[in-house]
Amino acid sequence: MAQILSPLPGTFYRSASPDQPPYKADGDAVSAGDVVGLIEVMKSFHEVRAETAGTNIRFIADNEDPIMAGAPIADLD
Repeated sequence: MAQILSPLPGTFYRSASPDQPPYKADGDAVSAGDVVGLIEVMKSFHEVRAETAGTNIRFIADNEDPIMAGAPIADLD
């Protein structure tokens, strides 16, 4: 099992805006390079991309959770 870790501290968002669907939902397949969420730091948004592929993503961090650098965002099978 692989994990997707937060590249920096901030607020984690699962979609680009509140009226948009999440980039990925629990159970989705993920390819290397897919965007799985955003980290907001001081009004600047940074994409979080999967570094490896997986057939099943399970999010650990919820939408709008504060997150520290290196903290797990999701598990990949």
